[in-house]
Amino acid sequence: MKTKNIFKRSVLASLVGVAFMGNTVFAQTATSNQLVLESMTMDKKADPCTDFFQYSNGEWLKANPIPSDRARYSAYDEVTERNLAALKLIAETAAKGDGKSKAAQLVGAFYASGMNEAQIEKEGIKPLEPQFAQINGIKDSTQLLALIAGLHKQGVSPLFGFTVDQDAKNTTRYIPQIMQGGLGLPDRDYYLKTDAKTKDIRNKYVAYVTQIFTLLGDTPDQAKKNAAVVMALETRLAKASLTKVELRDPQASYHLSDLNALQKTDKKTAWSTYFNELGLAQPGQFNLAHPKFIAEAGRMVNTVSLDQWKTYLRWQLANARARDLSSAFVNANFDFYGKTLAGTKELQPRWKRVLGSIDAMAGEAMGELYVAKFFGPEAKAGVLEMVDNIKLAMRESIGKLEWMSDTTKQQAYKKLDTILVKIGYPYVWRDYSSLQIDTGPYAANMARAAEFEFKRNLAKLGKPIDRNEWGMTPQTVNAYYNPTMNEMVFPAGILQPPLYHVNADPAANYGNTGATIGHELTHAFDDEGRQYDAQGNLKSWWTKDDEKKFLVRVKAIEKQFDEFNPIDKLHINGKLTAGENIADLGGMKIALQALHKSLERKPQAKEIDGLTVDQRFFVANAQSFRSLIRDEMLRMKLATDPHSPDKYRVIAPLANMPEFSDAFQCKGDRSPLRPTATRVNIW
Repeated sequence: MKTKNIFKRSVLASLVGVAFMGNTVFAQTATSNQLVLESMTMDKKADPCTDFFQYSNGEWLKANPIPSDRARYSAYDEVTERNLAALKLIAETAAKGDGKSKAAQLVGAFYASGMNEAQIEKEGIKPLEPQFAQINGIKDSTQLLALIAGLHKQGVSPLFGFTVDQDAKNTTRYIPQIMQGGLGLPDRDYYLKTDAKTKDIRNKYVAYVTQIFTLLGDTPDQAKKNAAVVMALETRLAKASLTKVELRDPQASYHLSDLNALQKTDKKTAWSTYFNELGLAQPGQFNLAHPKFIAEAGRMVNTVSLDQWKTYLRWQLANARARDLSSAFVNANFDFYGKTLAGTKELQPRWKRVLGSIDAMAGEAMGELYVAKFFGPEAKAGVLEMVDNIKLAMRESIGKLEWMSDTTKQQAYKKLDTILVKIGYPYVWRDYSSLQIDTGPYAANMARAAEFEFKRNLAKLGKPIDRNEWGMTPQTVNAYYNPTMNEMVFPAGILQPPLYHVNADPAANYGNTGATIGHELTHAFDDEGRQYDAQGNLKSWWTKDDEKKFLVRVKAIEKQFDEFNPIDKLHINGKLTAGENIADLGGMKIALQALHKSLERKPQAKEIDGLTVDQRFFVANAQSFRSLIRDEMLRMKLATDPHSPDKYRVIAPLANMPEFSDAFQCKGDRSPLRPTATRVNIW
């Protein structure tokens, strides 16, 4: 997942403190107390020089078909299953009333309400009836905007999006942010492309929208007409939206404005009513992230009929809440978003879905219970040492760059030295005391949780920046770099065996977690992150000449990935994935350098299970990306995800790293190494 101003890499994690995973990535050797790579997951008949992904993962790929309730299955998902089992135990214990803490009471009540299927089925659409009545009562465009604001406060995002975040060019303050949104399909291109598969998805989307209106009580004919209205409105919004590639440019999403300026350019739209309803009578300056889109939204508010808007808002509300309602809505939602878009065969069991919702809506309450069981100080200390080593390697790498001037290098050092590192969990837990969660209707709990989060976010305005806030929960199987905070964050969930273990072979630790640390660190200097200074401001610190040289290298890596064709005639989009590809390559190179430095101080066995230190490093990294993916999910990923498919995140960086070919003695036609002229080395 990637949110505004945050770059994230999906990585391995475990909530269970054990040293095995599937066929086991880590195992005890007979001669050492260290955990090392387990060769059972490898296909040693394959040639590492010509098919390293198969060599590292072949036996695992053969033994692990994609489960019916998943669109992909990876090392991450194996760990996630244990993660879910641990969270289930925590939630079930809390639901029995065994927990005395406020966090346990909240989690227990939330889980109990989510698991009460009889109550959920009995409620039907009753939880949405008050909002439907408000929608039906809209009399004019002013009331329309007021109701849109009301839905935004409840976590539903019709027409456009709203949030509060740091001012990208003055990161000492929070400001409101208004951006494009309002679509039911994953991206604008799903509405606009004309190939057969996209047309088929659109047709099935219209059928899904029709089904939802039918479940709301509309006649079949009226439901079909309503679906056509929704599709027409969303297509108009899609045409005004920026592409995924355009959204990667932070400058394209920054346009400081205020209410007077907005009202002057759009005199017919009652924007003051919208802000008043949010609770911002005086919003001050805000970021009108996508002015052309908001201008089109304003025109639509004043030209589209109220009946059409009522239809659209009914759909937006029902679709946003579908997974919280009775089984008819849940199944309809899954049939489109799960089966059609992602290729998933079966709906996940309810307990998994409920845990996912609690994590999303009150995740730090769950996290407080989690870290008490699954995170110790020794893991944090070991990771901090790795971070220090990798930052040192990055500093040395910057110093050796021949294409970068000393002027820019000094600014790069300043940014590197300023990066804040967060490990494990927040120092201060989120205060949920004002959030009412009980064992009553699940949909009502979800709605109150969404409104709580909106109010919490809105309350940031006028306050100092909260440097202790986390953008992920402690149990999250992920990590991220946030450019406006200039911080790297590694939740406790990622710092568990088999991805990381305090007693593991350093080559394995650096190939897995070390490469993740290097990846997030490199995001501070990729094609997006490098536009932010040491204080997180969107402000250039590059000389013009250095910037040109950097962009030449970015173009080269874009070209490399454009060549890959994972399925059908669909290629990886080099521009969309450039930031992640830069981070993958940089992260691996820097982690390997840091490993070598650490071994100078703490020598380890040169060979284990027939593999050298460098070979173990590369295999560990490749095993962290092992995965299988359904065709539908792969197509959606290629269209919308800034990460390249996992296989290419392994093989593409190796083609730019002489260290790999040296490690496996790949020579001549067997070597994956690109010619010097097309090889990329950015960091």
